[in-house]
Amino acid sequence: MDFIWILIAFICGLSLKLTGLPPLIGYLIAGFILNAVGIEPSPSLNTLADLGITLMLFTIGLKINLRDLLSRETWAGSLSHMGLWLIVVSSIIIFMTALTVPYFTELSHSAALLLAFAFSFSSTVCVVKLLEENGELKTRHGKLAVGVLIMQDIVAVIFLAVSAGKAPSIFALGLVGLFFIRPLIDRLLNNIGHSELLPLTGFCLAIGGYQLFEFLQLKGDLGALLVGMLLSHHAAASELNKSLMNFRDLFLIGFFLSIGFIALPTPGMMAMAGLICLLLSLKFLLFFAVFIRLKLRGRTAYLTALALSNFSEFGLIVMALGADAQWINPEWLVILALATSLSFVLTTVLYRGAHSFYRKHNLLIKSFQSAKRLPSDRFIQPHNAEVLVIGLGRVGKGAYRALHNVLGNKVWGMDADRMRVHALKKEGFHAISADGEDADFWESIDLSKVELILLSLPTIEDSGNVTQQLKAVNYQGQIAAIARYEDEQQKLLNHGIDKVFNFFTEAGAGFAEESLAMLSKQNSPKPTR
Repeated sequence: MDFIWILIAFICGLSLKLTGLPPLIGYLIAGFILNAVGIEPSPSLNTLADLGITLMLFTIGLKINLRDLLSRETWAGSLSHMGLWLIVVSSIIIFMTALTVPYFTELSHSAALLLAFAFSFSSTVCVVKLLEENGELKTRHGKLAVGVLIMQDIVAVIFLAVSAGKAPSIFALGLVGLFFIRPLIDRLLNNIGHSELLPLTGFCLAIGGYQLFEFLQLKGDLGALLVGMLLSHHAAASELNKSLMNFRDLFLIGFFLSIGFIALPTPGMMAMAGLICLLLSLKFLLFFAVFIRLKLRGRTAYLTALALSNFSEFGLIVMALGADAQWINPEWLVILALATSLSFVLTTVLYRGAHSFYRKHNLLIKSFQSAKRLPSDRFIQPHNAEVLVIGLGRVGKGAYRALHNVLGNKVWGMDADRMRVHALKKEGFHAISADGEDADFWESIDLSKVELILLSLPTIEDSGNVTQQLKAVNYQGQIAAIARYEDEQQKLLNHGIDKVFNFFTEAGAGFAEESLAMLSKQNSPKPTR
């Protein structure tokens, strides 16, 4: 990658970061700037972009439980939405053609259906980045959103096979054998340890899965995702994900830059892209209606629909195929690239205020939900809890165990990851599965006996949001939180948190205290007989 790409991407990313917006929006802008000044993309840019997407899907797979994909709300929700979308949007496009709106005048009915199909997909890159940055990938709505994206990927594989006139290789049936070699991969991970071989192993597995699926004439990205899912049960899956995170984020910059190199837009194309983005409100409403119909809670339906309300990079592939086959004017490829970029911006900006919006308008949103609650959406009351630890990662589990040794069953844990809670219950933890940012949850449980809540969450934004939810239900106890950096401590205190512990400082202090205890025990006089 040329230095000028890195420099422009850095300047644009930093500028957006300083304004409070995510850097990825700056990377999109950087791509268009580089294109406008006449800089030509090199093959290495596309290589970086492909690597970023492959690693991202592999790391998604490391966090997925296959049973989540088999739930009715996942497969029925995604397929129902796509069917409704194709009917409604293709009808709108045909109507625009009848009105002789620019760029629509020469579209046939089959071209209108192709456009609607291209617009139906949501962006895996955008949605996953959004959920990860908000610490919501393992929440109820986060898992549902990822499940829908995977179902859309499966539809994409079928479309690519049909449109290219090629069926998957007969040897694709041999993919069943991956489940039988999983013990060998598990043994490999057990022997890798924590060295620099761990991220290298991740690269080999992700790219190997991609190449295997490409060889079998399947979508390579789906191969990386599947290999990740095969390893999701392993104890090293979380560490493997963290070791790849920085590589993945760096390579994904190449993806966002590459969008800007597709073509230079004209004012007319930009206006058309803005008009097409009005369809995002329709996409949101259809997703929300489908999820409500499937008896999901209003909050889950609202957050999932909002996260999925964008256009996908896969739509660009559909447009490219249509343009090559002369089904559609190549100008639509540029229009969709612009609309996709703009949809990333809109989704990112709107989702940042999603929880505060729900807090203010939850009665309206809940008025649409079914009176009958799905079993997975029922809340459990933490009986006799005086201390509640929210976030049961390594730090949260350590805090729970230390407090439990003193207070016994008066301590409860809480985490949004159902599988983690299930595993901890087997270890004897008193734990419940719930999203700390869920206003409905806090309104449904009794906090009158809870004297202390510990927040051990991945981001300070999460801790701040949970604190706001607790204030809204008039919680009267104390709140403590973990900060990983010194500059985060004051931000958390400003949210109204009573005590903030610096993760690294407190770990060092605890280590010193334990060491001094050992020293004093060693120097104490031995009892005489």
